Formats: sequence, C-alpha cells, structure tokens
Amino acid sequence: MRHTKIVILGTGGTIAGTASKASSNIDYTAAQLGVSQLVSGIGGLNGEIETEQVTQIDSKDMSFEIWTKLANRVQHHLTRSVVQGVVILHGTDTLEETAFFLQLALSPAKPVVPTCAVRPSSALAPDGPQNILDALNVARHEGAQGVVVVCAGDIHSAQDVQKIHIYQLKAFGSGDAGLIGFIEENSLKLVRNWPLSPQILVQDAIENIAILDQVKRWPSVEIVMNYAGANGDLVDALVAQGVKGLVVAGTGNGTVHQSLYAALLKAQAQGVQIIRSTRCTQGRVLVRADDSFASSNGLSPVKARVQLMLSLMGVIA
Repeated sequence: MRHTKIVILGTGGTIAGTASKASSNIDYTAAQLGVSQLVSGIGGLNGEIETEQVTQIDSKDMSFEIWTKLANRVQHHLTRSVVQGVVILHGTDTLEETAFFLQLALSPAKPVVPTCAVRPSSALAPDGPQNILDALNVARHEGAQGVVVVCAGDIHSAQDVQKIHIYQLKAFGSGDAGLIGFIEENSLKLVRNWPLSPQILVQDAIENIAILDQVKRWPSVEIVMNYAGANGDLVDALVAQGVKGLVVAGTGNGTVHQSLYAALLKAQAQGVQIIRSTRCTQGRVLVRADDSFASSNGLSPVKARVQLMLSLMGVIA
C-alpha cells in the first residue's frame, strides 16, 4: 500500500501557547491548545493528516517518561504502511534534545520532523502555522528520512541542531555542519544529504523501546561546566550521590580548570564515565593524544548527555 498519511503528534510548547494580548510574544502560557485545534486553524492543508496528543507541556519540563512515550508513539506510526512520515509539535527549549534522542533510539528510515514556534498561537503574526506547513512538506518529500528539525524555513539534522536565540524566529542553527536544506514557497531545496542512519532495523528500534519501557530509573548523568575559579566540589557531591556519568562543558577546546580536572580524574577512577565537550556554540573539541577523557565527537553538552544515558542503558553501543 502506498504511503499517503502524515501523523502529527502534539506535545505542547509555545506553538500551542496563548497570551491574554495578541501583542504579547513573551508573556504567554505554553501548551494551551491541542494539536487538533492547531491543525484545524491552518488553511490549505493538502493530503491525509491524522493528529494525536501525546502530552501537553512546556518543553522546559520534558521528562524521560515523556521521551519514552513519544518514542513508542512515533515508532507505532512509522510501522504503519499507510504512514509516510511523522511531524511532532514541540517547544523550542528542549527540542534539540528530543530530536537527538529520537534519532538515536529509532534511527527512522521514514522522516520524523519536529517543529515548533517562537511566538504563541495567539500572537498577531504567529510563526507556528507556517512551520507546520513546512514540516508537512518535508515529511512528504520523496527520499526524506531520519529525524530533522524544521523552523523558520530551515531544515536541521537532529545531530547538529541547537537553539541559538531566545526570541528571533530563526531560533536554531546547525553550526559548522550547516543546514540540510530549506523551504521556499512550499518547495524544498537540499544543500546536503539527509541524516545517515546506522541502518537500525525496525526490530532493533522495537527492542530499544522495550529497554526504555523496562527502565524504572534512567542512569544519572549530569553536566558540569568549566569557568574561572571552577573547582571539584560539585563533582565530588555528584559522585557521592551515585552519578553514573558526567559531561564536562569545557572552555575553548574542552579545557578544564586544574581543580575541576583533578576531581574528574578521581571520579573516572571510581567508575564514573566522563565525556569532554565545550561550552562554545561553534566548533568541536579537537582530540589530543594525551587527553584523559573521552571526546563528545562534536556533540553539544546536552546531546552528549543524551548519548551517554542511552549508552549506559544499552540502547546504543
């Protein structure tokens, strides 16, 4: 049977937010409208669309439980023969983490397209409707695959996308990697390839979800940052509380204050996995022969944390 349907999953966020005044773009309450309301208010939708409300939250409150539920629902719909792709309406704050989590856990052969809004639905000029239309065009594009984020006409890979501005409509960037493509008047223009997947089979994705379903408590992985005067007190406290992994957001090329460095070395000797990233928004940590800690391989601190948690659970190698 030919793939004909796009499923739109709602999770809340600014795109579903409302304010008391149409002129207000920042004083609003997120997650007020359901996905069916948001979609019904958009004119000119083409093709068969199905909606489902997975959760209704401000994305700053995203949880592991919701991630697991979302992965279940995405995979359920992807396995349906009539479904061509899945669009996810999501808040901007944790969108990059959710997108990366879904890419690692599912590695979908069909397109999964999280999108968002910077302005609430009640704004004089909301950006959500156009972002939804753009996401639908990407989900319907022949050859589209993997998890890609759509915002303000730009298409980002889940691995590279990062929120770079708090209120501008182009709130996301992809750093040195650059965009996958962009949408102009409903026409998609690619500038590089779709995300490459490690060819995870559907059965592997189902097994990954089974692992997530069975885990009662995700492994504790925290992020510590290097800065002037940093010390190891926080690391020592986290180790005492049973932390399983630490991502250090180093300065520059992943550099770490000597006091913090000593505490991280001690934690690593006690079995805590340490990943070294950088707090810089551009560039990646360049590996040196004498490095004491594993590199994040270009991942931002928050994405390195997601990857380490899934690795500790056995979802990824």
